[in-house]
Amino acid sequence: MTEPLDAWIAREYRHAAAQMLRSISPLEVTKERPGFGQVVHPIRGAIVASPVPASYDPDPDYFFHWYRDSAAVIDALRVLAEESESEAFRRTAVGHFDDFVSFGLKLRELDGRALVAAPAWRRRVRADFVRFLRTDEDLAKAHGAAVAAETRVNADGTLDISSWPRPQHDGPALRALAVMRWLRSAARVPSEAAAAELLRADLDFTRARCGQPCFDIWEEELGYHYYTLCVGAAALEAGGAWHEAHGAAAEADACRAEAAVLRARLDGYWSAETGFFRSRVLASGERSEKELDISVVLAVIHADVPGIRHSVSDGRVHSTLARLDELFGAEYAINRNRPPGRAPALGRYRADVYYSGGAYYFSTLGAAELCFRAAASASPDSRAATLETMQSLIERGDAYLETVRAFTPPSGDLSEQFDQRSGEQSSAKHLAWSYAAFITCAAARRRALARAQQASGDHLSRGV
Repeated sequence: MTEPLDAWIAREYRHAAAQMLRSISPLEVTKERPGFGQVVHPIRGAIVASPVPASYDPDPDYFFHWYRDSAAVIDALRVLAEESESEAFRRTAVGHFDDFVSFGLKLRELDGRALVAAPAWRRRVRADFVRFLRTDEDLAKAHGAAVAAETRVNADGTLDISSWPRPQHDGPALRALAVMRWLRSAARVPSEAAAAELLRADLDFTRARCGQPCFDIWEEELGYHYYTLCVGAAALEAGGAWHEAHGAAAEADACRAEAAVLRARLDGYWSAETGFFRSRVLASGERSEKELDISVVLAVIHADVPGIRHSVSDGRVHSTLARLDELFGAEYAINRNRPPGRAPALGRYRADVYYSGGAYYFSTLGAAELCFRAAASASPDSRAATLETMQSLIERGDAYLETVRAFTPPSGDLSEQFDQRSGEQSSAKHLAWSYAAFITCAAARRRALARAQQASGDHLSRGV
């Protein structure tokens, strides 16, 4: 007999929580990069994208602290803490948050000019790895506020010396959003003063740089990206309220003014002709083949703003998801001849070639979370329509979860991808973002079900 979906979700939620924690302050793991002459000993507060020390053998080396991934993980940890009945676990979670804040503040002290001035480290790099190194010119830019534009850093709190797409401007905005959510949560945060210091720096960075060209969240194309602008606007809007509450009127006004500029730019990404939000406008002025991209869906669930526009309630976002369903439903072999009750497994964009170029757990879970969050916020004029809309959205979200369940092994382990032809897992093992996405998706589903139950009771009590 097939395990009920609710039972599977509960079991996978526990597994995801345990596995995600392995990526937070992974002090017991030593990462060697002999090609780069490095031995990395992680410090507290670092959050690696994967705790598995791979070296493209064949799995990728994800033993780095990505600004974006770490923000998603620390936010999911807050969800775990808020839902936990264990006081011991809540204390542990708060401790991890405090370490995360301390780590973030230490990163502000990094200065690539010191590596340029003392280049002995370059002699430890193997000859066949020299071509992967950053130039002195690139390293010299990494100091002061610009350190926050680094895509990733080492888990020991040092700069990444490899040539990698930079800058990225979404990370500080995501971290600011996560920190503000922690500060609003019921958990008592001892490091509130330190968190406020980090938050101010991230809001200043976002206000100054979020509208400038940067690389997209997949670290592939330089331009102006829906995801970056959306989370940046959300961070500055929330930051304006935070500054105001702390008596900083000028900073509050500056945040809100820049948020309005970013939000106005987002409207220009809508294409009525194609029926989706374009994910990017390239700095070169050329058109990208990756315009239809799951990053738009991820943007609105990570931004998590109320209202209709550029939120989970925006019909244009759901139209974008429908187009993604059509794309991957036709492109992936695993999506053909699906059984009833299963939605398409979703990837990133058309003709992706990274590893299997296949479906991503966080893409498919992101689609489900969009549906659940939209259900929880549904508010048509008619109460009957409200309940009907909620139920339809919950069913759609469950269909994506059924697909995730179908391609999750009995162990419950989640990698980055599952192959578009065989469904086998590929790319990085134990991806922290995959586990974080499951945690926030399951929490959103619980809120949607509770809201629907409440709406159903209201519906019956009024005899509608």
